Parts: sequence; structure tokens; C-alpha cells
Amino acid sequence: MTTEQTDEQLWAAVVRGDGVAFATVFDRHGDRVWRHVWRMMQHRQDAEDVVSATFAEAWRKRSSVRIVDDSLLPWLLVTATNCARNASRGKRRLERLIAHIPRADDAPDAADVVGDRSEADAAKTAVTEALRALPQADASLIALVMLEEMPLADAARALGIGYGAAKTRIHRARGRMRAHLEAAGVAPTLEEVS
Repeated sequence: MTTEQTDEQLWAAVVRGDGVAFATVFDRHGDRVWRHVWRMMQHRQDAEDVVSATFAEAWRKRSSVRIVDDSLLPWLLVTATNCARNASRGKRRLERLIAHIPRADDAPDAADVVGDRSEADAAKTAVTEALRALPQADASLIALVMLEEMPLADAARALGIGYGAAKTRIHRARGRMRAHLEAAGVAPTLEEVS
């Protein structure tokens, strides 16, 4: 396998079970997927877990992976967004469970710990929460277009929707995110915090 092969050629080999081709795909796109996940997860271990889950899904679903303009990256980014959302839901469930465990009187209050975050962390957290509040398809579209700077037409193809529908969805999703950020008391643009 050479790195000169296209994603489509490599993926055809992966579908046949070629691990070397799969490793080449990982080498080609792993860093980009990691950066994308890092923006959503904000913790190194969580990001690494989600990247692993993303590539595990790619291997598991290798015969049904959608290639867009000879690139696996859109499919990987959408899958990474979905895996990140699943991981975040699991983390929130665990946090709710832990919150119900009795604690010692001298343990720090969670509100005090959260209050120590910097403004930048608060803004990133608000953007992450705003992204999580969107329907899955809208969050994937926002992630591809605004965070990964993918052209809207390419993102629409990656998600299997028409360009006009994508244009409408992204306009509405930006409005919902803006309202969520304003309600959270955060006023930066999405570009400033992505």
C-alpha cells in the first residue's frame, strides 16, 4: 500500500480485510479526526477514546462507509461527531450517578470547582453544550462546515441531504446555537471559540 493511493482505492482494500490499508487510512486522517474530536470533548483521554471508537466503527461498518469526492474524511468526521455525542451522554449519566453518592463534609462542592474555570473554558463549554443541544443531523452539519471548514455542498453530500436543505438547516442551527450562547451569557462568535 502506498500513500499515493486514493481513499477509494485504499477503502476497497479495507473492505477486503486489508489491515495495512486501514492503517494507511488512519495515518492519513487520524490527526484531523483527533483535532475535530478535541474541539468537542476538551479532555485528552475522552478525545482519544472517541477517535478509537470512530475508527472501530469504520472497521466494523467498512462495507457501508460512504466516500464523498474520493475522501473518507467526511464520513469519519460525521461518525466522530456521533461517537463524541454518545460519549458525552454516557459521561453525563455517570456524573448524575456520582452526584447522588453521599460525600464527606470536607469534600469540595462541585459548584466551586466549576467556578474555577477560565472564561475561555466557559466559552468552549457553552459552544460544546450548544452543539450537543442541536439535533444530530444539524450538529454534524455545523461540525463539518463551521469547525472543519468543509464546503456546504460537500457536507450535504456527506450527510446524504440536498444542498438547499443543508443551507436551510445550517442557517437555523446557527440561530439556535447563537440563542443558546446568548442565554448562557457567552457572546463570542462560533469562529472565535472553535
